Amino acid sequence: MTNPAIKGTNKQKQRAVVICPGRGTYNKDELGYFHRFHSDKTNILSIIDAHRSKQNQVTVKELDKMPNYNMRLHTSGENASSLIYACSKGDFEAIDKDEYDIVAVTGNSMGWYIALAVAGALDEQGAIELINTMGSMMKNGVIGGQIIYPIVDDNWCEDTAKIAHVTEVMQVVNELDNCEVYTSIKLGGFIVMGGNKAGLKQLEQRLENIDDRYPMNLFNHAAFHTPLLTETAKQAKQLLSKDLFKQPKIPLIDGQGKIWQHYSTDTDKLWEYTLGRQVDDYYDFTKAIEVAVKEFAPDKLIILGPGITLGGATGQSLIKHNWQNMACKQDFIRQQKDKPFVLAMGMDEQRAWVV
Repeated sequence: MTNPAIKGTNKQKQRAVVICPGRGTYNKDELGYFHRFHSDKTNILSIIDAHRSKQNQVTVKELDKMPNYNMRLHTSGENASSLIYACSKGDFEAIDKDEYDIVAVTGNSMGWYIALAVAGALDEQGAIELINTMGSMMKNGVIGGQIIYPIVDDNWCEDTAKIAHVTEVMQVVNELDNCEVYTSIKLGGFIVMGGNKAGLKQLEQRLENIDDRYPMNLFNHAAFHTPLLTETAKQAKQLLSKDLFKQPKIPLIDGQGKIWQHYSTDTDKLWEYTLGRQVDDYYDFTKAIEVAVKEFAPDKLIILGPGITLGGATGQSLIKHNWQNMACKQDFIRQQKDKPFVLAMGMDEQRAWVV
């Protein structure tokens, strides 16, 4: 494998699509991530924390520097969203732009808001206003929840039996009184289901147990990307102005696989999607990755930190389309060792290729 220290000797830039992470990526191991990698980027925190201080919220600086990780505090929507945004924005700024030509940006779930920010569709003030507002929507009580469940086999290939099982169980649960469950996120080899408490309880009881780990309830997550959030979407449109949105400077790939091009984006429609369908309809991260590789032909996919949880889902999405002849998990692992296509900035070894 080429030594990352000598990258850049080839004058031709590598094409890169940047992937922004969603909720659940700032965990115990990520405590202190911003100050570990971005202590010099005080401009990022000054804007974010000035906004949060006006809302009487704990600053990101304080949260990131706490001596111990507090799961309830660090994973609550109003805190996790700003923490992850600060870390991701720092990572985006750290990418070696002499080495990489960023040809598109996408993200998973909340990562769509971060994608809007780093692609220039929101200025810094608009970005924290959107991210903090949407992250704080559940501060008075979380609406529903989310469960994650695998739909691939041990080789990371789609398992038709598992897909049929999930589909059948969801149909059965939705026929029960007071139960609502929906597809929330298509996440590579996983499906994330959102629903009300009664529906999720039934899912947990009826889905086949896998490795004593799944179905897994996602702590402190609301039923985003489902019809249960329709009223939240309406509220968001009242709180957030269309004027916040600008023409992106880099093409954006949304949660339906739609490309929002620089120069030709209708910013009113971008506002409508972001605070409408993106909130109350399922988010197809798998499709976004398919569009990223097929439409932009990148040399690398760069996943911003914090965390490394999107690496597997991205690899599984590539395997689904046999990208670069990757047909199974071992093919992906081999590719990553020999000539990595996916670079996760939350991993020190892969980060060295990017910054």
